[in-house]
Amino acid sequence: MAYDYDIIIIGAGPGGYVAAIRAAQLGKRVALLEKDKPGGVCLNIGCIPSKALIHQAQAFSSVKDLEGMGIKTDLSGFEYEKVFEKSRKIADTLSKGVQFLMKKNKVELIMQQGKIESPNSVKLSDSKVISAESIIIATGSSPRVIKGFEFDEDKVLSSTGALMMKKLPKSILILGSGAIGVEFAHILNSFGVKVHIVEMLDQILPIEDSEVVQVLHKSFKKRGIEIYTSTKAKSMTKGEDGVTVLIEDKEGKESVIQVEKILVAVGRSPNTVDIGLDKVGIETERGFIPTYDYYQTKIPSIYAIGDVVNSPLLAHVASKEGEVAVEHICGHDTIKKIDSLLIPGGVYCEPEVSSFGYNEQRALKEGINFKKAVFPYRGAGKSVAIDRPDGMVKIIFNPDTKEILGAHIVGEQATELIHELLLAKTAGIKPSEIATMIHSHPTLSETVMEAARAAEGWAIHA
Repeated sequence: MAYDYDIIIIGAGPGGYVAAIRAAQLGKRVALLEKDKPGGVCLNIGCIPSKALIHQAQAFSSVKDLEGMGIKTDLSGFEYEKVFEKSRKIADTLSKGVQFLMKKNKVELIMQQGKIESPNSVKLSDSKVISAESIIIATGSSPRVIKGFEFDEDKVLSSTGALMMKKLPKSILILGSGAIGVEFAHILNSFGVKVHIVEMLDQILPIEDSEVVQVLHKSFKKRGIEIYTSTKAKSMTKGEDGVTVLIEDKEGKESVIQVEKILVAVGRSPNTVDIGLDKVGIETERGFIPTYDYYQTKIPSIYAIGDVVNSPLLAHVASKEGEVAVEHICGHDTIKKIDSLLIPGGVYCEPEVSSFGYNEQRALKEGINFKKAVFPYRGAGKSVAIDRPDGMVKIIFNPDTKEILGAHIVGEQATELIHELLLAKTAGIKPSEIATMIHSHPTLSETVMEAARAAEGWAIHA
């Protein structure tokens, strides 16, 4: 049978557009469908604009450093709308960049919604049906809705609504303290907003190593951010001046918090409703599309990648999954699935948090034989010189084989430093080899070297 394309990809986020480029590189005729803007959530209403806001928040808060030099500053002309406009300009620029890459790689970008019609066909929003030998679902995710705290994008915001604010509230309560909630807490607090964080579990950043999180928790408290862990939000009442939220701690004690706005940041839900899965008999599990090796669904011609599958909801994960799926379609040797223990994660607050592999709590829970090595940031001259002494590098390793099992960093540039340890893990390099490799001085990467030395029992500056 003659198909219109070799591969149709539904969704042009980091999973979809990367898959499209890789497929084109391998000689395939590709159609990439997108109902909104190329780049998906990440480029348009996620990773990129939020990092633009973080950068500007850090620039704003650095005024204190100038005052420490005796420089007088006047912030009376500050307009947050200009911060917003700059973040949107950056997002728009990168979205246009994706369009350029599609044209460069001869990928046909179709700006319409696509729904699966059969194992080899997709119906567009204009009712036209197009066909391909293979289909990749990359429709992404949306902010998760909590009953009783539904978004109105006025007083109750999603992450999208928070990114689109042109005026700052005086106060905000953030429900959920995963990466999204913590990053917004950092941004808003930096610009002078009174921030409250409410988290049901016993620590902020619940999936991160507890020892590392303590450093961030202490830093946030010092900045005036109110943190309520082991606490749930029971109800809210909207008023003319804002929102009143009733919270309850683990002892059952209730209290009330009055804020101007609420940001609900309790995770994301996969976009798997009304995309035609019923037409081909694919059933979801908790909203996610089940996949086998190479991200292939029960229908051999249909693959699913990114936030619609049950893997970490991260842009770089979606991109890699897209590459794996395409390479399998094209008959190239590739991994079957991403090893979850080799996925780096990052939280871009201050101090930054980054990690991969086992943390101490998971290793204990699973009965893994491990030891830990910790080196404090303040032991590295560079961290003190740049006035960023708070942080640590923590390595989880097997005491018998010396294999690195995981690594966790909190501190300045943690999201960059983590990759030296991840490369070591991937290449089978042991802490002893990092410990004896010469690192430039003064650099923050010396903290990684010293942590590796600590694993060997001979850290110099600890």
